[in-house]
Amino acid sequence: MDSVITAGRRLWFGTLLGLLALSLSGCGINNIPTYDEQVKAAWAQVENQYQRRADLIPNLVKTVKAYASHERETLQAVTEARAKVSSMQVDESILNDPAKLQQFEAAQAQLTSALSRLMVVVEKYPDLKANQNFLALQSQLEGTENRISVARRDYIAAVQRYNREIRTFPGRIWHMILYSDMPLRETFQATSKDAEKAPEVDFQ
Repeated sequence: MDSVITAGRRLWFGTLLGLLALSLSGCGINNIPTYDEQVKAAWAQVENQYQRRADLIPNLVKTVKAYASHERETLQAVTEARAKVSSMQVDESILNDPAKLQQFEAAQAQLTSALSRLMVVVEKYPDLKANQNFLALQSQLEGTENRISVARRDYIAAVQRYNREIRTFPGRIWHMILYSDMPLRETFQATSKDAEKAPEVDFQ
C-alpha cells in the first residue's frame, strides 16, 4: 500500500514539475539564452563575410599592381589596412567588450575606405578594368560587400531583440533571477556618414 502511495506521489510530483516547466517556458524563461545564441550566430556570419573580403584583397592588390604599380600609396594603404584587420584577435568575447568591438569596427571601416580609394584609382586604367581576373575579383568583392551589409543588418537585429528582452517584462525578471551574468550587447555604430555604404565597385 505504501509503495502505491509513494508511486502516486512521484507521479503527481513529476506531473507538477512538467506543468511548471511548460508554464515557465511559455513565460519566456528561455528567451534570453535563445536570443543570446542568435546574437552569437549572427556575429559569426559578420566575421565570416569580413574574412571573405580579407581573403580577396591579396589577389586584388596583386592584379591592380600589375597594371598600376606606381600607385604605391593607395596599394600600401589597402595592404596595411588588411594587415591591421587580420592581426586582431576576434572571437565571441568581443561581444562583451564594447571597446574591442569599436576597435574592430574602426579597423574594418578603415579597410572599407582604403578599398574605396583603390576603386577610384582603377578608373584610370582601362586595360585593368577589362582584365578577366580583375572582373572576377570585382564580382566577388561586390557580392561580399553585399553579404557584409546583410550580415551586419542581421546582427544588429539580433542584438536589438536580445537587449529588448532583457529590458522589458517578463524578460527583465528572468534576467535578474537567472541570467544576471549576461550583459546588454553592443551593436555597430556608424563611424562616418558613409560607414554603412559598400565600396563602389561598378566599373561599367
